[in-house]
Amino acid sequence: MRRTALLAVVLLLIEFLDEFVFGAREAAWPLIRTDLGLSYAQVGLLLGLPNVVGNMIEPVIGILGDVWKRRTLVLGGGVVFALALVLTALSQGFVVLLFSFILFSPASGAFVSLSQANLMDLDPDRHEQNMARWVFAGSVGVVAGSLALGAAAALGLGWRRLYFVFAGLTVVLLVITRRVCPPAPPSASKFSSPVISSLQEGVVNALQALRRREVLRWLTLLEFSDLMLDVLLGFLALYFVDVVGTTPVQAGIAVAVWTGTALVGDLLLIPLLERVRGLSYLRLSAAMELVLFPGFLLMPGFWGKLALLGLLGLFNAGWYSILKAQLYSAMPGQSGTVMTVGNVFGLAGGLIPLGLGLVAERFDLTVTMWLLLLGPLALLIGIPRLKGIRRVCGGKH
Repeated sequence: MRRTALLAVVLLLIEFLDEFVFGAREAAWPLIRTDLGLSYAQVGLLLGLPNVVGNMIEPVIGILGDVWKRRTLVLGGGVVFALALVLTALSQGFVVLLFSFILFSPASGAFVSLSQANLMDLDPDRHEQNMARWVFAGSVGVVAGSLALGAAAALGLGWRRLYFVFAGLTVVLLVITRRVCPPAPPSASKFSSPVISSLQEGVVNALQALRRREVLRWLTLLEFSDLMLDVLLGFLALYFVDVVGTTPVQAGIAVAVWTGTALVGDLLLIPLLERVRGLSYLRLSAAMELVLFPGFLLMPGFWGKLALLGLLGLFNAGWYSILKAQLYSAMPGQSGTVMTVGNVFGLAGGLIPLGLGLVAERFDLTVTMWLLLLGPLALLIGIPRLKGIRRVCGGKH
């Protein structure tokens, strides 16, 4: 039990590091754009194309995580993760920066997503609770990343030196992971699942999963939920600078407020899920976001928007963790394949940031922001009612 607890802590640290990098990058977009002279279309391409490439490579990584040496994949992904960070720090133009982001995406899949699969396998009966802890660790990382970017800017260090620091932290965490990560994924033998012993069988199993209605439901909702999560965060600093008319420092404050309140929400979600059904909470949360987000866009002035932005960050807590936990529960004993089906289904989703960037380039960034309302709307439509949920659960038990 002590070794299992230590492994869980290390896996959560991996997620913290990944979101630490992500939070700093999202807050740094105005600086990166100015430094490299990027257009909205190029920013959209930087946000979207690496996800598309990652979603083409990571399905194989996910299947191998169920049938081969998961520990080797995690450590190898960590090495490439660190190299991509160094390349980002050294980039002097759009092409090199794009290549570093493309390299980073599948590396994060092997290093971070398979670590998430390991965490899910530690206790298959508590997917929602452990996913809530995972997301909380990531939220701490996002907040720390935006604060680190602000500190680096205030000290005149710039975003490039911060990326070198990220690479160094990755190396340290890799050394620790190598000592505690087991050679094979934790057992999920309490579930009856198909025995998958080869890559070919894993591909067949993944294709069969993609034909299941329950799996498709959670995959679709995960893609739509991201509109009010990572996609919103990707455009948030630019929205405050270009539409609201704030300075980059104020835009960084806005990002910190959004991620900070999201952190509080993720923390409160952990005990909440011990008392409340996750999907019941999720429906209420989506309804709140559907009201708050138009108010945020219509509110004049910086401080009014900042207040509503804080509420938005608070009420979207649990979107990813609850939906992803439902996907893991729908595919018992196949945690690596969960990564595979998510990436295959996410190939189209990876084009969404590019499409939104093109909309902002053609029309206005404000138009792009209104389109994000499709996220909470899809959740309200797609989450099954409690009566239907009880029938499904009753059939399983």
